[in-house]
Amino acid sequence: MNTAIETRPDAAGTALAHGTVILDEFVEARGPWSAMVAAGDVLTIVDLEGNQAVDCLLYAAGDTTVRYSAAATIAAQQSIVLTTGSVLRADTGAALMTVVADEVGVHDTIGGACSQESNTLRYGQHTREQHACVENFLIEGSRWGLGKPDLVSNINWFMNVPVDPDGALGIVDGLSAPGKRVALKAEVDTLVLVSNCPQINNPCNGFNPTPVRMIVTRPEAAL
Repeated sequence: MNTAIETRPDAAGTALAHGTVILDEFVEARGPWSAMVAAGDVLTIVDLEGNQAVDCLLYAAGDTTVRYSAAATIAAQQSIVLTTGSVLRADTGAALMTVVADEVGVHDTIGGACSQESNTLRYGQHTREQHACVENFLIEGSRWGLGKPDLVSNINWFMNVPVDPDGALGIVDGLSAPGKRVALKAEVDTLVLVSNCPQINNPCNGFNPTPVRMIVTRPEAAL
């Protein structure tokens, strides 16, 4: 459930990109969120309490069959790490959004999203009924006509997934801290789906999911 801010305390000052505030919402711990971000607008994601993983999917608003591709993004930038300057590309190679500012420096796009099935395999049968990111994506995606076949490899903002020399992936404490931000400029009208990760079985959220803040600003020149 999305919680709109009735009063918006210094949203313009909190956003990493100057401009008129178009949207300012909190996403509750463990919850889903979505919004359409118009081309040229900038989405700032604020890690309010630190060490929170924010799973994210991107779709071209005009044609949701054009969606974020981890493979295309990694191949184009020759790096598995997302940070300032990373162009978030669709499976067609088209740019959907660009990371224009980043206070953390390392964001993941290979670790995937937690699901009830993966929780059971990794952590045991007692986790079978735990809510997970895939369920959040399905709940929020249904508002836009998206279903399970539309889910693809996702971005994990603020999540730290080091790769060992043997190729093994780790999920460890994040590098973020309270108030840290990352900002994404929409290159085309972009549907953004978010799962404010509910994972409590590994350190990606410090075993304690917390809220995040989503602020969209529009440059003055675009008004």
